Amino acid sequence: MNLAYTMAPGRGDTDLILFKLATVLAARGLRCCGTVQINSERGDTGPCDMDVRVLPDGPILRISQDLGRASHGCRLDPAALETAVGLVSASMGQGSDLLIVNKFGKHEAQGRGFRTVIAEALSKGIPVLVGINALNLSAFEEFAEGLATRLPPEPTALESWIVQMTGSTMAIT
Repeated sequence: MNLAYTMAPGRGDTDLILFKLATVLAARGLRCCGTVQINSERGDTGPCDMDVRVLPDGPILRISQDLGRASHGCRLDPAALETAVGLVSASMGQGSDLLIVNKFGKHEAQGRGFRTVIAEALSKGIPVLVGINALNLSAFEEFAEGLATRLPPEPTALESWIVQMTGSTMAIT
């Protein structure tokens, strides 16, 4: 199956790796669709703001809600996430070499979010690379039915898998 995932140990590290990877791939001419996450620290020392950039050159959407500094609940804005899902689904129909999903998160674990887009890409033969955190790893493994490849969070390993899956002739750094 053309499905892989990566996990980096530090908070926000997977986001940075996938963001940089998408930038490199686009510069090399690979048609990527999906989302990469951009976290912005806030001056008030509250939790960071979370934005996603819709690939390849779509809008940047704020997917976090400001629930106040004392809040400990989920800050994800489900409406913004579903807007991103709709934009990615539409862009995938215009031709894509690779789908990048910044995170298989709580919504995907519950059957929502990017789950159907991932399945649609796989059914069309489009390779999919997903970011994962430890909280949702078991739900992702259940979704992937043991057919996903775990990749180390290293640019060379990710690029090698992409070259293999897409048949690209891009040089690996």
